[in-house]
Amino acid sequence: MATSKRSKSKPAPRKGPFRAATAWLRRGGLKRISLLVLAGVLAFVLLFRFVAPPTTPYILAESRRLGGVDRTWVSMDRIAPVMARSAVAAEDANFCRHWGFDMAAIRSAIGAGSSRGASTISQQVVKNVYLWQGRSWPRKALEAILTPMIELTWSKRRILEIYLNVAEFDEGVFGVEAAARHYFRVSAADLSATQAARLAAVLPNPKGRDAAHPTPFVQQRANAAQSGAATIRADGRDACFRG
Repeated sequence: MATSKRSKSKPAPRKGPFRAATAWLRRGGLKRISLLVLAGVLAFVLLFRFVAPPTTPYILAESRRLGGVDRTWVSMDRIAPVMARSAVAAEDANFCRHWGFDMAAIRSAIGAGSSRGASTISQQVVKNVYLWQGRSWPRKALEAILTPMIELTWSKRRILEIYLNVAEFDEGVFGVEAAARHYFRVSAADLSATQAARLAAVLPNPKGRDAAHPTPFVQQRANAAQSGAATIRADGRDACFRG
């Protein structure tokens, strides 16, 4: 009498770590990771809406290179209003009118075959506070993502306040308070219109420029900044950051 052989079911092969991770990602893991990353970035952006950035990647790098930097944080209430207007006039005259990107300036720069002059104060804050210096597509892509985020979650006054506190005004001199004392021996609150315009004239590339002893080029920029600051005040383009 023939006996039938009982077939034994083979155990399912174990998944290796790579295959298990791939399966998890396919089941929605990638979406969960993306949401977690986005939530983390948003939390980091919201943090500096209320807390002064203790440092930035560039300030850290310069501090290591130079053995220290000169920087003192001051609130917007302790910065002369003419300094805020001068910085806006020199760097981003339409600061109150755009959402992070000045499209008219970008189109003008493209038409001139250059990106120079198209970067807004909001973009510079993102670059200075969160990213690294230099030109690269990955940095520009991150800047394009983060700039609208700070525009949505910070006030314009806060954006300008942080800008004036992290901007470099001379080698190793960061922030308007340190710059005012470094060049003119006064506090940021006591800057005159001429002094404020000269500080604005060294932005955003201060190396090789001196606010206390301006070259004809820097003086020309200062004159334009001083005139622009008066115009911005007169036509109300300082409304979004005025105290």
